[in-house]
Amino acid sequence: MSSASTLAPASVRRAAYAAFIVSLIHIVFGAIVRITGSGMGCGDNWPKCYGHWIPPFERIDLIIEVTHRYLALALLLSIAALVITAWQHRSHVAIAGRGGVGNAARLSVLLWIAPALFGAVTVFAGNPPWATVVHKLLATSLLAVLAVAAVRAGGLGGDSIRSATGTAKAIGGTTAAAGLALVVVLLGGLTAKLPGAAVACVGFPLCGEGSLGGGGQHVQLTHRILAYLLVLHLISLPMIFRKRGEPKAVITAAWFALALGVLQIVWAGWMVTGGFPAVVRSLHQATGMFIWATTFVMAYLARIAAGRSVIASKGVIAPGTTSRAS
Repeated sequence: MSSASTLAPASVRRAAYAAFIVSLIHIVFGAIVRITGSGMGCGDNWPKCYGHWIPPFERIDLIIEVTHRYLALALLLSIAALVITAWQHRSHVAIAGRGGVGNAARLSVLLWIAPALFGAVTVFAGNPPWATVVHKLLATSLLAVLAVAAVRAGGLGGDSIRSATGTAKAIGGTTAAAGLALVVVLLGGLTAKLPGAAVACVGFPLCGEGSLGGGGQHVQLTHRILAYLLVLHLISLPMIFRKRGEPKAVITAAWFALALGVLQIVWAGWMVTGGFPAVVRSLHQATGMFIWATTFVMAYLARIAAGRSVIASKGVIAPGTTSRAS
């Protein structure tokens, strides 16, 4: 069976890409809602905003909050388009089965419902810090599932990884990077939301003299240390992967993650020394989410490549490839 015959139809790949991109925009905008303090911009009303689907755009916090809700609707529509498109091609080998796009698409529906409902809980509970962290965890999980759908559809390096093999060692390194990135992102959300934590450290790269101390400082310092460890880990991956001969898609993702990690440190330094401007804080939050998405995709690609190596070692031709004799 040729690789082309098992590649998901272009319409499915486009739908998966669209859902992934909208999900990324939605979660980044969620950080802007937190940074600007607009989480209660619509009061305790949900899903409407002060009783209106389209409220009077009279306050900036209301505009930011209701825009975030509109993006959630756009995300639902893009996920629905992915599910419908996948169902239309449900007999295709890249859509059906345990490792097909269809399962990931259906799971994404459930993961849209969960943070949407929890968003209501967040509003009714008064937008406490713990609710923000849980909401962000659900949103990052949805982003990960949509990334899986995109890879299975042939996007985000999924096409090239189908004809590549990698080592099992890459799974450990990439999974550690993705896991650490997720923890750093969640701690970043807690730091941004916990009263006083965002400005608890006045120095950089550590807190420095004159910092506020207390629990907020400990949360932010923990967030920073884990972020530094993540960047140090990302520095080691591209060279190691290149030396081992890992697939090009995995190496490219490793370089991209490293570049984002370095950029994140720049944003962090600028944010602290520049007086915590909202724009830089937003860029910091957005870059953190890009790092999580990139490291997750890298880990997923590495896992696929390692699995193909196991298949090849047993003398079995993996689906979507042809033998050298052919």
